[in-house]
Amino acid sequence: MSRGNPLWDAPRIHGELLKLATVSQATVSKYMPRHRRPPSQVWRTFLKNNAKDLIALDFFTVPTATFRVLFVLVVLGHGRRRLLHFNVTEHPTAEWTARQLIEACGPEDSPRYLIRDRDQVYGERFSRQARMLDIRETVIAARSPWQNAYAERSIRRECLDHFDANVLTMSWSSARGICGGFCRTTSPINETRTHLSLAKDAPEPRSAQAPSLGRVVEVPRVGGLHHEYLRRAA
Repeated sequence: MSRGNPLWDAPRIHGELLKLATVSQATVSKYMPRHRRPPSQVWRTFLKNNAKDLIALDFFTVPTATFRVLFVLVVLGHGRRRLLHFNVTEHPTAEWTARQLIEACGPEDSPRYLIRDRDQVYGERFSRQARMLDIRETVIAARSPWQNAYAERSIRRECLDHFDANVLTMSWSSARGICGGFCRTTSPINETRTHLSLAKDAPEPRSAQAPSLGRVVEVPRVGGLHHEYLRRAA
């Protein structure tokens, strides 16, 4: 009876069985087969299904020699893991962050979804700007930075962690210069850094170079923080 009527629960089946025999509802519950329900969409599935229409925002902090704290905002496109925009400020506000959203994605190429954490810096002004651009905000769970891990890995691990030992010698301009060299549109992370999720290609697709083009040379990028390997004729 349960297999023939998968939407019936124990009370419903018990009511039907009472017309045929005397049986308790506890017995019906005990022997009912457990139907496997289709799983709900998990976070990874959401990212995969909407990657091309999805961007992620995140803030990172950088201390300076005078013990000031600078805030670096990055905007990452999930489709090709492309860094779309960055900026540095000492006093992040909802108005400032909303302006960065306009610079990152205008009305012509606005994404459908935006991932961000629960930082209060975004605020109502930021949310209103997102609605004006017809972008739906997706806020990650509390204490779950892994849900926005791509933005974290893109600049924190690939760039800032490389010079943490020397970070106290930095000023606002030097922080912006290093992050700018890493995050600008034609940057190492967009043109050279390969991703497993992109079939080991870069956000800006790179073609394979035949051995006939010459020997392999190492080209330093961002002051030697990263390197690009190319074939060049001798």
